[in-house]
Amino acid sequence: MKAKEFDKKFDMGEDISNILDLSNAKRPGQEQKRINIDFPVWMIQSLDKEAKRLGVPRQSIIKVWLAERLQMANI
Repeated sequence: MKAKEFDKKFDMGEDISNILDLSNAKRPGQEQKRINIDFPVWMIQSLDKEAKRLGVPRQSIIKVWLAERLQMANI
């Protein structure tokens, strides 16, 4: 399919998901890198308590709080 035809379908609101090959799709700047970090036991207990209250994994709390802090620092 030519780009012009693809653009037309997209602009008309047609479903183009079956045309796309998303097997190698990437979100720039969103790649993951695993790290190890040590926390005092009291921090882990507090994180687990908050995670349980919100019904999310500990890792989610850490990511959200770090992201919020980093965004505030970049203002």
